[in-house]
Amino acid sequence: MAKVVWSAGIDSVSGALAKPSKGGQHSCEKMLLGTHRVAPTMSNDCNRLYLRKQTKRTTPVSADEILIRNRFTAISKAIKTRRHDLTKIAADQAAYFAQKDEPNGKRSMQAWYWMVEGEVYDQAHS
Repeated sequence: MAKVVWSAGIDSVSGALAKPSKGGQHSCEKMLLGTHRVAPTMSNDCNRLYLRKQTKRTTPVSADEILIRNRFTAISKAIKTRRHDLTKIAADQAAYFAQKDEPNGKRSMQAWYWMVEGEVYDQAHS
């Protein structure tokens, strides 16, 4: 098995090191992926390199996936609009802080927006 040794000053690398381009003369279909595993083991070999081929979807997009994508798009647009609406900011912050420390409360404002706008969307489309 090969061992990955990084240059001096680099302890670990995690993520895509080289991605395939979308097209053009020098496009390739492979991605170089580096991973760093942090786990208690007997070995210090926790860096790995993978060469992955670019894959294309083989199945058509299902109706459920289209519904999920449409829901995500609609909710994210509603959140963006709501965040910039100056008439709702104070009320939204008050409602967020009121539920934050509850047992099932949302811990971030972004999660709270997704919950609220998701409920609005689901009620409108049920």
